[in-house]
Amino acid sequence: MAKPITKIKEANFSEEEKQADRLESVIQDLAENADGIKETIKLLQELHESGVLEALNSLIEAKEKVAKIAVGQLLRPPVTNAINNGMAAAGALTELNPEMTKKIMNGMTSGIKKAEKELQKNKKIGVFKLIKLMRDTDINRALTFSLYLLQGIGARLKEQTQGNK
Repeated sequence: MAKPITKIKEANFSEEEKQADRLESVIQDLAENADGIKETIKLLQELHESGVLEALNSLIEAKEKVAKIAVGQLLRPPVTNAINNGMAAAGALTELNPEMTKKIMNGMTSGIKKAEKELQKNKKIGVFKLIKLMRDTDINRALTFSLYLLQGIGARLKEQTQGNK
């Protein structure tokens, strides 16, 4: 009967053999992906010729300086105010009925177009024309909406000013 194997001999490859094996693997990958590699080289050449590649390399080399500048810009009061205002507006929009918001935005677009058209006529509105316009159902609807909108804003402003005292 044969002796059991008690030791496993590990194959030792020289550095040259390891390097040749890796090179063979890379050549195989190149052969399998020739079209993609050609496209990538073409893209890199275009980026190089246009100067974009050099700009990207410079940007990467100066990443620490760029990061400091970016953070400095983000911490400026106007930027933080814009971010805070955007978040407040987004929060307010989540509470609104999307259909009503769409109607208001469409109405504003239509109203701006009509106002621009009337502005081109360069006519003054007299008292009688103003009274006639006040009887128009569309204007009355918009005025009613605006008055109650202003009432709601005023009530919130009152709450906030009384809360700060």
